[in-house]
Amino acid sequence: MRELLESAPKRIDTVLVRKGQRDAKVQEIVSLADDNRIKVQFVDDLTLRRLYSGSHQGVVAITAAVEYAELDVLIASVKDAPLPVLLALDQVQDPGNLGAMARTAWALGAAGIIVPRHGGAYIGAGAMRSSAGALHHLPVARVTNLSQTLDTCADAGLSILCADAEGENLYTAAIHLPAVLVLGGEGKGVRHGVGKHCQMRLAVPLRRTFDSLNVAQAAAICLARLGQL
Repeated sequence: MRELLESAPKRIDTVLVRKGQRDAKVQEIVSLADDNRIKVQFVDDLTLRRLYSGSHQGVVAITAAVEYAELDVLIASVKDAPLPVLLALDQVQDPGNLGAMARTAWALGAAGIIVPRHGGAYIGAGAMRSSAGALHHLPVARVTNLSQTLDTCADAGLSILCADAEGENLYTAAIHLPAVLVLGGEGKGVRHGVGKHCQMRLAVPLRRTFDSLNVAQAAAICLARLGQL
């Protein structure tokens, strides 16, 4: 565990520690996790045994199925992508939706995906299956503060677009690429604090009265439209 925290901390989503575990080695692991802003949860022994049947000494790491990309490298790569767009996912918590969006993004030539360190879907087996292997190829950057990340992208010359049912018509709006397309979590949309950092809000025009589109469906429609520009 310590070796993984020191060599590849970005691979770790969560560190689970058995309640009451207070020996020096465990405290050192917790400290390393805190230093790397990795979430630590204290759970009972049964929970640990369900996750890992081998010897765990009271500590288990939940790791991501992908090697996360550096944000600055991802931003620099946007202009060279077939579709110069990054997806930024704000609290999208369903791994199936995340995987489906990755599949569409990869197929249509998008540059990559930005996900928050906390509050987003776990990129594990479910997301990998839903992506049909796209997550093995599509770069994913994980960030601590999505709002600040959008400002960084804007400073780098990217337009910051937001999918919003109350926004401008996706097909008539004057959109400029390269861009970041921000999509909000299931049933909630983009949070107000994140939305304030967007420069343009885009809506998929619906021909019939309907609640809303699934976030993965909305992403696919938006990406297809952006690919026409």
